[in-house]
Amino acid sequence: MSRFFIETYGCQMNVAESNAIEALLLAGGWKEAEHPEDADLAIINTCSVRKSAENRIWGRLGAFKHHKEERAKAGGRMVLVLTGCMADRLSDSLRKDAPQIDFVVKNNDKLRIMEIASLAGGSFDRSYSESGKYTFTKAYYKEGDFSSYVPIMNGCNNFCSYCIVPYVRGREVSRCPEDIIREVSYLDSKDVREITLLGQNVNSYSFEGMGFPQLLQRICGVCDNIQWIRFESPHPKDFSDELIEVIASEPKVAKHLHVPMQSGSTRILNLMNRRYSREGYLDLIHRISARIPEMTYAVDVMVGFPSETEEEFRETISAMADVGYIEAYMYYWNPREGTRACSMDGQMPESEKQQRLQKLIDWQLENASRIKRNRAHGVQKVLVTQVSRDDEKKMLGRNEHNEMVAFDVLDGAEVKIGDMVDVSFTALNGNTYLGRQV
Repeated sequence: MSRFFIETYGCQMNVAESNAIEALLLAGGWKEAEHPEDADLAIINTCSVRKSAENRIWGRLGAFKHHKEERAKAGGRMVLVLTGCMADRLSDSLRKDAPQIDFVVKNNDKLRIMEIASLAGGSFDRSYSESGKYTFTKAYYKEGDFSSYVPIMNGCNNFCSYCIVPYVRGREVSRCPEDIIREVSYLDSKDVREITLLGQNVNSYSFEGMGFPQLLQRICGVCDNIQWIRFESPHPKDFSDELIEVIASEPKVAKHLHVPMQSGSTRILNLMNRRYSREGYLDLIHRISARIPEMTYAVDVMVGFPSETEEEFRETISAMADVGYIEAYMYYWNPREGTRACSMDGQMPESEKQQRLQKLIDWQLENASRIKRNRAHGVQKVLVTQVSRDDEKKMLGRNEHNEMVAFDVLDGAEVKIGDMVDVSFTALNGNTYLGRQV
């Protein structure tokens, strides 16, 4: 066996872990297949946060069943591994409903896939020894990338009433700070320009007395080539004044925060077990903005939670108006088996949830556009991500606030993907700023 193919769904942690699996396979002499049907080893790294993600994966399992059959007709073999949160949530039913899968590998053993793949001569029933404990690997870097994820903790202890994550990712475990610093230093030596520290509840990081603010400050101290340090996703209840001060005082920490709110109603937040109120959340945002006036925000918002009234839906919109988010990840609640919200009173018809979501999306798009139009001026640093498909003299990139920028390159200037350049903003086209290199 020599060729592998990895298909990844869901969160940034899954992307980082897929990068780590790829690096281990490449170091072991494997080569990446260009197409899934050409792979000797196919890995599907799955997500269970929403039912729609699982539905897509079931469809892909049908496609891989066909790939396996075609390989067998040609005298070859494809070993199919399913890992990620579906492996934890549905391991028993997967064994019955998807016999085309050779190995179901849970999250805790995801980084042992190369070892497990050595068992590929066996049948589906041939098991591996589960470790029962999540482990971090040395690095999650994908060769050639100018932006990289750095997992610092895994799991969640919060048990929000709608969320499957604690059941499929397990309890919180934090990574040794020396290993994190070693990886960040390595990324800095590879001319990586931007890193994102990852965790399901990233700011609850704690390792032998070191909390997230102290870790973030240490990371800033070893970054030379790295220009922006981001982190995903913080929980509002764990956002301390000490962390606000580190963000304010460290120029390399990007002044754009993704702070999930979920609802603008205190009653709904209580039902969700979010452990903060509407007032507490807005007070946090106001304290951050008072200390860091240039800060911009992204948010997660859920509508249609059981028993949510029209008035409580409007409370969510008014809270969003108070903050003024330039990015919003909006969705309606869909049941995840095993969570408490599934059995709550006041379940809402799908059509009503969809209507509320569309209202919210329409409102947010208009509000964000107004905010962005007022920001379409001045000079900002831009991380170049690609050449424009429409005009090779234009480049595309993102600024510190994670906003898309299309800009004209100065005559005679050589600008490459991964460069940081100064751009003078001139206008807004849809959701993308227009400008020219300074």
